[in-house]
Amino acid sequence: MQTGLKWIIALSFVAVGVLSGCGKKDDTISQAARMDAAAGVPDPGIGEVKAIAEEGFIYGLPIVMNYAVMYDYVIDRKSGQWKMPFNEIFNEHRVFTYKDTTVITPNSDTPYSMLWMDLRAEPMVISVPAVEKKRYYSVMLNDGNTFNYGYVGSRATGSGPGKYLVAGPDWKGATPAGIKKVFRSTTQFSVAVFRTQLFHAGDMKNVIKVQAGYKVQPLSAFLKQLPPAAAAAIEWPKIDKELVKTNFFEYLDFALQFAPPGPEEQEIRARLASIGIGPGKKFAFKDLSLAHKAEIILGMKEGERKVEEAVTRIGKPINGWQVGSAFGDRAFYNGNWLLRAAAAKAGIYGNDAVEAMYPMAKTLADGTELDGSKHKYSLTFSKGQYPPVSAFWSVTMYDGKTQLLIKNPLNRYLVNSPMLRSLKKNKDGSLTLYVQKDSPGKDKEANWLPAPDGPMYIVMRLYWPKAEPPSILPPGQGTWSPPALVKAN
Repeated sequence: MQTGLKWIIALSFVAVGVLSGCGKKDDTISQAARMDAAAGVPDPGIGEVKAIAEEGFIYGLPIVMNYAVMYDYVIDRKSGQWKMPFNEIFNEHRVFTYKDTTVITPNSDTPYSMLWMDLRAEPMVISVPAVEKKRYYSVMLNDGNTFNYGYVGSRATGSGPGKYLVAGPDWKGATPAGIKKVFRSTTQFSVAVFRTQLFHAGDMKNVIKVQAGYKVQPLSAFLKQLPPAAAAAIEWPKIDKELVKTNFFEYLDFALQFAPPGPEEQEIRARLASIGIGPGKKFAFKDLSLAHKAEIILGMKEGERKVEEAVTRIGKPINGWQVGSAFGDRAFYNGNWLLRAAAAKAGIYGNDAVEAMYPMAKTLADGTELDGSKHKYSLTFSKGQYPPVSAFWSVTMYDGKTQLLIKNPLNRYLVNSPMLRSLKKNKDGSLTLYVQKDSPGKDKEANWLPAPDGPMYIVMRLYWPKAEPPSILPPGQGTWSPPALVKAN
């Protein structure tokens, strides 16, 4: 969704209040140290606690962000953003707007369909209909580790109908007859994000018809067998922007019980366990000693700083845009937890590069911050130099602070290739977009991309980027580059 919670991307930890009160000397961290000492493992010590908290924050940020989204969408019916229960598909018969605040950096191109799967009892079978070849669609499978572990859709499997099985990490079974492919989530809970191309506002009725063909059923129902015993009920911990400031590691502690560690996670999991975080443990920030509270907070702050810096280094700077690849599966990250955290903060649930590329801009080519309250800007595509894609492209505006879509007079959040016929070309055949907070005038309004009255964040999306030249692939090394944003005269 390239798209966590707006409050979790800018955590603010305040020592006053957090560190008030009496901490218990025999807290979770001390208990873990005693257990480690009994097993011959050295006590991490106060300074080491800070280092582990820093590493743990970087490792756990995408996992906690994912839990926060799942809580809003599937668990808390009073969240204001609730969509559906587990194992049911929810179809949005609209594109996202500024009112959608749970997921940062959402697209406003493709009406979303979403399926959150509880895979503990048995796998789920996703069915897709035949989709007209000119209409791009994709089903991205993303798990609690925020690994993209598979795709169905125009690029990955074609436009024909099919049935696909999604299994959890513990499932053992043969591929049933009639199943085209088996996908394996690394966690017990997982999300399928469906993106269905919308050509124009009047096309929504056709998108709805496609969405109606998206189906899901448990494997037992697909096989016409009796279902297995239901998975145990879960007491879900409430999460909100205040609780996450101090309870971050309690949420990570909770989520890890549903995520068996991969080989590359053994070291970080052991480090977390040394301060009482991990499956079967009960980390409790409120019960920590004052010294341990201080080290945890300082470690998280340092981890947050490193993640923010890493976001600015995703990919290669080209004409003011960051062009790179930050999303993928377990093998793609290969234990690079800082890249995974930066990807989540830039826009959680983003696609693999072969499915979509996301040049991102917060500055001009000279490094000057984009700010709609200070300047007007323009973005010009030379004749025939549009983003090279097999599907379509778009340029979307976000608030630079919240990374959310912005309210504007046109209710326009992007300019995309399906809109080209309605846009005005320059005499030489080039296309100029006017990027500013106020209307450029009625004669230019067709090409206006409304900007916020302050810092802005612009994301270009290239769905199904072409592999042959000119191409934006490989990321940061392609023969096509996004044109520079410039200050308007």
